[in-house]
Formats: sequence, structure tokens, C-alpha cells
Amino acid sequence: MNGLDFSVVADALPYLWKGLQFSLTLTVVAFAAGLVLGVALALVQHLEVPVLSPLAKVYVAIMRSIPLIMVLFWFFFLVPLIIGAMMNSGRPVPIGGLWTAIITFSLFEAAYYSEIIRVGLRSVNKGQYEAAKALSLSTATTYRSIVLPQVFRITSPIILNQTIILFQDTSLVYVLSLTDLTGAASKIAQLNGTLVEMYLFIALVYLVICTSASQLVAVLRKRTRIATTR
Repeated sequence: MNGLDFSVVADALPYLWKGLQFSLTLTVVAFAAGLVLGVALALVQHLEVPVLSPLAKVYVAIMRSIPLIMVLFWFFFLVPLIIGAMMNSGRPVPIGGLWTAIITFSLFEAAYYSEIIRVGLRSVNKGQYEAAKALSLSTATTYRSIVLPQVFRITSPIILNQTIILFQDTSLVYVLSLTDLTGAASKIAQLNGTLVEMYLFIALVYLVICTSASQLVAVLRKRTRIATTR
């Protein structure tokens, strides 16, 4: 430890901060888009919508069976070829690393959020649906005003836990030559030869952020348990 020089970390903080901002931004965007799509996939399966329900099940099964890094590669290399072929341009249509990351993470996380929401939908008492039907509420109003608010309250700890995993997975964008927190630290470490110092620092950053979020999960889980036992 006496041979370590952590002064390089202080000098690199502005660059590392930009990397962390990118990681957090990607997490928020993928969370929002993935949750919206995940709710749609869960509702389609829960309501057993013809044609769409089997397709949603297949989509979720495929996404949950493939490593995220493979999805990133496929989207980055294959989708431009497919778009080019559809447009008869004769050449790939580049999407870019940023949009590849946003779209891929959103689509990938949607499968996991979908399963979380679907379990939450099952946990809602059937009496809630019957009461809504007795009040002549439409299906859309029933789910928007009665069912989904309860589902989000019940599943919020699990959703947040999945979002923590999403934040950790953002480090995979290095394969797209994007600079997240890990990528920023890696570039500086290779430039200055301070691999140990930089990786120890970003490990500490991930530890603080994820531990804090995990504590929030514990608080939400406790509140949810109290609310459901009343």
C-alpha cells in the first residue's frame, strides 16, 4: 500500500465524474423506458391478449436467457445491416454506440421489469377487480387507478433492486467505446499505469452507491410489509 499513489485519483475526478454522470443517466433512461415497456408486456400477458401474449412470453424468455453483452453486440452489428437491407441502401445504417446502449438496455431491462410487474399483478386481491367491475369501471381505468398503484407499491423494493443491477451493468458499455465510470477509470489507469489505485477507487464508488440504494430497498420492503399487513 505504501507504493500506491492516490493523488492521480484526485486529479482525474472531473473526468471520472463525467463517466459517473453517463452511467447514472443511462441507468435513469433505461429504467424509465424499460419500466414502461415492462408494464406493457406484463399487462399483455396478464390480460392474455390474443397473439400479443404469446409473443410477449417469447420475448421475455429470450431476453432473460441471453447475456446482456451479447445483446449489445448483436444490436450494434446486426441491426444496422437489417436496417440497410430494409432501406435497400446496400450498406449498413449506423446507429451509434449511445443509441445502441440506450435501446439495448431499455429492451433488455423491460423483460425483467415485466416479470416483476406480472408477479405484482397476481398478488392483487381478486376482490379489487370484482369491485371495479361492480362500479362499471373500464379495464383501462381499473388498471390505471386501482391495480397498478398497488402493484408499484408492492413491487417497488424488487424494482429498485433490479435497477441497482442495471446500474452495475452499465459498465458493459465499454464494448461500444463509450465512457462510463469504469471506462473513464480504465483509460486513466492505462495512461498513467495506476490500475490498482483507479480500480480501488471506482470499486469504492460502486460500493457506496449500491449499498445506499440497498438500504433504501430494505426501508421500502419494510414499509411495504407493514402496508400489506394492515
